[in-house]
Amino acid sequence: MITVNNLGLQYGKRVLFDEVNLKFTHGNCYGVIGANGAGKSTFLKMLSGDIQPTRGSVSIEPGNRMAVLKQNHLEYDEFSVLDTVIMGHKHMFDIMQTKNAIYMNPDATEAEGMKAAELEIEFGEIGGWTAESDAAELLSKMGIKEELHSMQMKELRGPQKVKVLLAQSLFGDPDILLLDEPTNDLDAMTVTWLADFLADFKNTVIVVSHDRYFLDMVCTHVVDIDYGSMSIFTGNYTFWYETSKIMARQLANRNKKIESKRNELQEFISRFSANASKSRQATSRKKALEKLNLEEIRPSTRKYPFINFTPERAPGDQILKVENLSKTDANGNVLFQNVSFTMNKGDKIAVICKESSVLTTFFNVIAGKEKADSGVIEFGQTITFDYLPNDNAKFFEGENDTDLINWLRQFSEEKDEQFIRGFLGRMLFSGEEVHKTTGVLSGGEKVRCMFAKMMLSHPNFLILDDPTNHLDLESIITLNDAMAEFKGNMLFTSHDHQMMQTVSNRIVELLPDGNADALMSFEEYLEKKDAKAMEMA
Repeated sequence: MITVNNLGLQYGKRVLFDEVNLKFTHGNCYGVIGANGAGKSTFLKMLSGDIQPTRGSVSIEPGNRMAVLKQNHLEYDEFSVLDTVIMGHKHMFDIMQTKNAIYMNPDATEAEGMKAAELEIEFGEIGGWTAESDAAELLSKMGIKEELHSMQMKELRGPQKVKVLLAQSLFGDPDILLLDEPTNDLDAMTVTWLADFLADFKNTVIVVSHDRYFLDMVCTHVVDIDYGSMSIFTGNYTFWYETSKIMARQLANRNKKIESKRNELQEFISRFSANASKSRQATSRKKALEKLNLEEIRPSTRKYPFINFTPERAPGDQILKVENLSKTDANGNVLFQNVSFTMNKGDKIAVICKESSVLTTFFNVIAGKEKADSGVIEFGQTITFDYLPNDNAKFFEGENDTDLINWLRQFSEEKDEQFIRGFLGRMLFSGEEVHKTTGVLSGGEKVRCMFAKMMLSHPNFLILDDPTNHLDLESIITLNDAMAEFKGNMLFTSHDHQMMQTVSNRIVELLPDGNADALMSFEEYLEKKDAKAMEMA
């Protein structure tokens, strides 16, 4: 168990949060949510001891081992993949190193030999004798092939390192597990595996994530950072979000009777409990919801941007035809080849691939930013597309002293300041914030600026490469709705499972020797792949 007592953190005059009192108990998974800059990652660092609070304390039950998902992808470059995973259990790894050093020393004394024997016993008691096989099993389940296990970390690609560091945090059954954005750079199959793993995990998990599907799959509780403090609520993210909306609606209608309020909430709770059967936590969650104190729930203070992509003209019958598209990298490695598909009117295609860098290159080629080695890309004559790249840096290069009004004005036929302010206001830049210079914008603010730019162009075809990068949950929800309601065609990819499921009607997967093309939902496609993999196993 972790107990947080009167915790506060202050930077100069800015109070991030104050008088936080929480208890994280065994067997529960807590999803930490809050607007960008609210202090989610900072809070996890305070729990792990990496950041000291201004006041208050964090106490961990004696004997409990904490594991943390490391964010520094270069930290273990000189170690083997297998050793990196085992290092997640520091005490076990230290024992292993010490006893192995004694065994390898031909001049070891009798006393050192006795010490090695004692360490061997302790090593076995904490699971050390099966450490290598346990670590290898974790890696294999995450898609890290056996031939990579003995390689050094520096030889792996970025997404592979992410999986190894995740395996490190999960290794050895820690009592407390802290995960900050664990689904970043993971493919859909690995995210699903991780969600299943954590849903069955018997100890305490505290996780920060912008992936709503993931939070819904694993969380028994939500820790909401709002009002300058933190509160724990029973249920997953969807339950918290829907309940908060109900409370906000009722707050706007102050004349509503208390009993009516309770009835509406209770009806929602009953529906939620009945539909919780998909979750591993359904039974315990239902019991907890029955004990819920409705008066504790407050409407969120968060603000939601307004995103609405309105095509200037409807697309015709000819949308996009791709034939035998192929591309290699600078070293001659094949990124994709023989990719062929024809888009139909109304298609919103989710493109997937195990390598996110391959997806980015594919979208750049489709958008004309890079040249294919071979193949044909043919858009219909009525198609006007706009592209949101994974890396938007070039749109802000050399613009560090430009304020937001003048930055957005360059993409607009209408130059009137009030008109431009209207689009910036939709993206939550109001009042004096429109005079911010682009050089001080956060990643999320830049993405919102890009959405304003795209709305001004009124395209009937959207190309979106992982558009949820850097966004908070509020912006992701708004974007998800805008994409689902968009009346044109779309090619996109996202790490957000719910977005892939609710927006796409068709899946194209880039494979080593071509592509798969399936007219079905994202979850249906994953289930089909999973069933096929089980048949081949």
